[in-house]
Formats: sequence, structure tokens, C-alpha cells
Amino acid sequence: MTIKIFRGQNQIGGSIIEVSSDSTRIILDAGTELEEIEPAAPLIEGLFSGEASYDAAFISHYHGDHIGLCDKILPNIPIYIGKAAGAVTNAARKYMRKPEYSFAGYYEPGKPFTVGDLVLTPYLCDHSAFDAYMFHIACDGKSLLYTGDFRSHGRKSFHGLLKRLPSVDVLITEGTTLSRTPATPVTEGKLEQEAVRAISEYNGPVFVLMAATNIDRLVSMYKAARRTNRVLLQDLYLAAVSTAAGKSIPHPKDFSDIGVFLTNGADGRYEELQSYGEAKISRQNIAKLNFVMCVRPSMRTYIEKLSDLMPFDNGVLLYSLWEGYKENEDMATFLAFMQKKGVKVDSLHTSGHADSSTIDALIRKVQPTAIIPVHTEHSDWFDRYHDITIVKNQVFSF
Repeated sequence: MTIKIFRGQNQIGGSIIEVSSDSTRIILDAGTELEEIEPAAPLIEGLFSGEASYDAAFISHYHGDHIGLCDKILPNIPIYIGKAAGAVTNAARKYMRKPEYSFAGYYEPGKPFTVGDLVLTPYLCDHSAFDAYMFHIACDGKSLLYTGDFRSHGRKSFHGLLKRLPSVDVLITEGTTLSRTPATPVTEGKLEQEAVRAISEYNGPVFVLMAATNIDRLVSMYKAARRTNRVLLQDLYLAAVSTAAGKSIPHPKDFSDIGVFLTNGADGRYEELQSYGEAKISRQNIAKLNFVMCVRPSMRTYIEKLSDLMPFDNGVLLYSLWEGYKENEDMATFLAFMQKKGVKVDSLHTSGHADSSTIDALIRKVQPTAIIPVHTEHSDWFDRYHDITIVKNQVFSF
């Protein structure tokens, strides 16, 4: 097999990786560069331009830096993703009036998927994206593992994943956090407890600023709301995403203690709101509740009008995103707006990526003879493995 890293070495995001044998070529992920305003596909003949020369593309999860270019893949190359991940990303795109991604089919956890002479087995892993996977690929007695993005401190068992993973010849692994100050990550369960503590300290409204597609975080905030006797409120966008994620995920169609609200009635949104039946709730009725409301910076006007109906005294905004986003102008403006309303901002977040000890544990389990670091700005960290070949070239054959 030959591995070619088109993009994703010595940087975070923008992942595009080719795996090939003598007769088969596939792509793992097709992501945009981070903070790319107008995504443009790189010049990869046979994938984005010219005559198709790849047998399939496999997307590990729905974050833009892994899926964002899949609509630019040549149409006769089949694209595969996890079923729930596909539903979530297309629910988000449909709400935003964007064309839905066209998937040829869906792979399933633990079930081998054959393309030519390559056998790909997906392994469900934990990440801040729902339904994320690692890929094991085997051909002619050789094997590799591509981690995509993963962590060990979420709600899925990392120990259980390690037990299922076989040894491999080559490990292609992310190392997002390796350039950050080493720290033990907060578990999602501990974050839920911290949310309960924080919410209990305030009698006023509680707002949560989080990624709508971070389903683990949604579960944590839902449980914290229940434990503090508050109603969880989702806007129409988050309601669409959470409903698409599946019946076990907190969403307003099947959970009686979740309300859905509308921030903008234009473009037929009011009709969408009606589909949620008794779960729909007006701003006037929200003002009468003890609630935990999931918000975004774009909701400033809605929140301004809500503040005319109820006091924001002794309220809190739980900031549950990467700290670096606070430097963005729209985020800084929104946070200042909330603070001016008398709402305290309390950071409450944990990473979606593996820390160094988790990466070490994975390496010990799969025992590779070669490691290809990707999705990292600190590939030199892997040089500590003196008995393993650390590949920093774009192309590697084994």
C-alpha cells in the first residue's frame, strides 16, 4: 500500500489523504482549511478535476476540516460516511439553505467495507463530532489505522475502543493538542457536574454558547438542566440537528422537557416551528421559565428583545467553546453585549481531541512500525518513539 498526504501534515485541518494499492485508490477525508472563507479545492487531478481516478472517498466525521470539500469531489466518485453523521450534517446544511451532500451509502461500525482489494473497517470513536470513526485498512497482509479526530474523555469508552483495535503496520494519527500546554482534559461527565454547580449558583437566566453539532456537549447541558430543574431551550437550527442525531439524543420532538424557539420567522421558518407541536415556545413564555437556553452570537437581537421581558440579573452565560474563538470580532462583541446586560461569562469547556497520554495509549495498543503524524503543528513530539519510524514525507509505501 501507498499513503499520500495531499494536505494535513504540519497543520491542523484541511485533511485529504490517499491510500492506494496496485489496483485501488481511495481518499480519506476531504476537508477545508481552517477559517477558509470561500473553500477552494486544491489541484488534485482525478479527485476534484479531470477524469475520476478514485474508487471511493470515506469521510471520518462531519467537521468542515474533514468534510468541507466533499461537494467538490467529482460526482462519479462514491462518498461514504456514518449514517448518523450524514443525517446531522445534512440537517444542518438544509437549515442553512445549502445543498445537501450526496452520499453513495453509509458504513457501519465494525463491519468491513471492501473497495477493490482494500478492506476498510470503521471503528466508532469519541470526538466532539457525533458518529466519528477511525478507519482500519488492510491489503495483502499489510494494514494501517487512520484515527481521524478522537479523544478519550468523552462519553464513549476509549478502553473499549482499544480492546477492539488490532495491531497495524502504520498508524496515521492526529496530534491537535500536542502544540498546546500539556494538561489533563476534563471529562464530559465532569463537565456536566461543573455545569450543574455553575447553574445552581444563579437564580437568573442561564445561556450556553456551544457548537450545535457537539452532541456530547448537548447531552451534558441537557442533563445539567434537568438536575437543576430547568427547561432546556433549543433554537430551530439546534432542534433540526439534535432531531437528526437520533431518538436517544435530547431533542424537542421526543423529550417533553425541551422547548424550541424561533429567532427569525422569515423564509418559511414559522412553518418549520409548527412541526415541533407542543414543544414550540414563544419569547413571552420563555420569560416566565427557569431555563437553560442554547445561544449563538447571531441571536443578539432576539436576546435583546427577551431582556425587555425579563430581568437578566444574576444570570450566567456558560461559554463552552475553544478559548481562541473569543478573539474573533463577532464573538468578542457578543460576549461584551451579554456582560453589559449583567450576565456573567463562565468558561466551561473540554477539548474534542486526544491529549498526549491518550495518543501514547493508542500507540502502545496498535504497535505500529511506522507513524505518520497529521492534523498537528508539533509532529516532532513523535520523535520520542526511537524504535518506530516517524514518517514526515508526503508519500510512504509499505
